[in-house]
Amino acid sequence: MPRTTRFIAVVALIGAGCSGPIVNTGENAPQTEAPTPPTSSTRPSNEKLVNAFDYYVKTDNRAGYYFSSPSGRWRCVIVPRTWTGCRSAASPARIAITGAPRTVTDDQGQTTAPNSIVVRTLGDPQFASLPADLFKPASGKAKTLEYDKILAAAGFRCNVQEQTGISCLSEETDNGFTFSADGASWQYTDVP
Repeated sequence: MPRTTRFIAVVALIGAGCSGPIVNTGENAPQTEAPTPPTSSTRPSNEKLVNAFDYYVKTDNRAGYYFSSPSGRWRCVIVPRTWTGCRSAASPARIAITGAPRTVTDDQGQTTAPNSIVVRTLGDPQFASLPADLFKPASGKAKTLEYDKILAAAGFRCNVQEQTGISCLSEETDNGFTFSADGASWQYTDVP
């Protein structure tokens, strides 16, 4: 095939891919929200996992993976395939985290002060009002989750870091939280 013929064939193929008229009606483009930033595709670390069996407690009517922070100030639980959350061990009427809302709606539809922070298997993390008994084993004492260790069990993972606080994640949705007395953010912070 002569060189000129090849050039014309290539131009024709390119033009065929771009065929179709462009119509400008003069209307403004619809307003849309800015795209959300992409989420990290990096999976959380498994290098510093503890044995989840050591944290598991089961009684006749409930089961969970219970732990307390090294300071003893926070009690947390992973309820298998349902939710994970933390609450002050002192059980104040209101959670002592900077930026927490003044009120939340509890499971009975009543407005009350938040006393815990949770993330469910599906859904966004949130402040909540839950009974103190949900955060401690029915018998015995919760084991301490040491700094920079990860408890991964039943669809969730949690860790405690001296600098950032406590962080938990739903492995189903990658939704999570990180909190300390200084405040909360709605994302999981992995152990470095």
